[in-house]
Amino acid sequence: MQKLVIKGGVPLHGEISVSGAKNAALPLLASALLTDEPVVFENVPELADVNTMIRLLEDLGCKIERNDHRVKIDASQVRSTVANYDLVKTMRASILVLGPLIARFGKATVSLPGGCSIGARPVDQHIKGMKALGAEINLEHGYVNAFADKLVGARVLTDMVTVTGTENLLMAAVLAEGETILENAAREPEVVDLARCLKSMGADITGEGTVRIVIKGVKKLHGTNYKVMADRIEAGSFLVAGVATGGDVTVTDCQPEYLGAVIEKLLEAGAEVITGDTWVRAKSKGRTKAVDIRTVPYPGFPTDMQAQFMALDTISDGASHITETIFENRFMHVPELQRLGADINIDGHTATVRGVEKLSGAPLMATDLRASAALVIAALVAEGESTVDRIYHLDRGYERMEEKLKTLGAQIERIKA
Repeated sequence: MQKLVIKGGVPLHGEISVSGAKNAALPLLASALLTDEPVVFENVPELADVNTMIRLLEDLGCKIERNDHRVKIDASQVRSTVANYDLVKTMRASILVLGPLIARFGKATVSLPGGCSIGARPVDQHIKGMKALGAEINLEHGYVNAFADKLVGARVLTDMVTVTGTENLLMAAVLAEGETILENAAREPEVVDLARCLKSMGADITGEGTVRIVIKGVKKLHGTNYKVMADRIEAGSFLVAGVATGGDVTVTDCQPEYLGAVIEKLLEAGAEVITGDTWVRAKSKGRTKAVDIRTVPYPGFPTDMQAQFMALDTISDGASHITETIFENRFMHVPELQRLGADINIDGHTATVRGVEKLSGAPLMATDLRASAALVIAALVAEGESTVDRIYHLDRGYERMEEKLKTLGAQIERIKA
């Protein structure tokens, strides 16, 4: 077990580069199962969740070569179509192997992911869509058992917008016979990234980035070399950290066009924001103003940035209302922020945050991935020393976060708990 020790009160200044996106890398890695030719991914972040997906693919029989941020996957000798609970239980995104396995091998046995600290996140929409494409599915002993002589294109309308559901169905449909139309599809940039990769492998896809994606099935996909998109959530987290500490931070190697909702809220808070083709600079102009947040699917405000903005609101001028509409348990960071002196009250899915003049250092415990980032930001702001325990949550989605923050002047160290 490890923890972070943070001495707060130091404004962050300088440039910081963004790693590849976790939420893009995971479905991309799973997509390698769709072809018997080698697939090479560049800009793959070194994260706990990525390691889990790689172990899962190796368990299925894939040969994988990893060199720094480059991963080569050869799925020509897959020997198993069973994703065991021991691996799936550690990461819900493991369900993403379901679609590729059914599409290429006609069968899949994937453990149900189970619960999650920020909500149930059921896979019923994945199953509904696979059935619409012709798969026979039954649930037995905690596993999804799926069979299909062949998948056949169909119109699939999900009951809700689901990112992993859209990705799973997209991967299943590329090898299905005929045309598939995904209605109410997720518009997230990570879905677009997956579609672009699949098209580079020979898939016929149109409409990615809209609520209606059309896929015309092909008989076979080939290998490719593809670069994972930049992590927009990591970029947003560093921009918020810079503004919260009263600093001036430029995030490089990112895609500003995917940060619209975050940039809008930083401007509303009173920060100065300048964008370039591949960079964003956010500069503090004094104490920030409290901003209201309501999480909604892309292109609205991302649920994955809610906790970080709550940390900013705790020391902003005025009161704000933060409403979480995506996940039911995503306020677990509130008690930890209160330990630093934050004034926050929760009523159902809405938190009311009244900004205070200062936060004071305290021992903290991370509860989930994005909560971890919020606690780091708040600790960077707080006077005195804070510790953040259970940072394995942080390592699931942020690559060497403390090392990157150090380059901006943060006084932060990783030690054994």
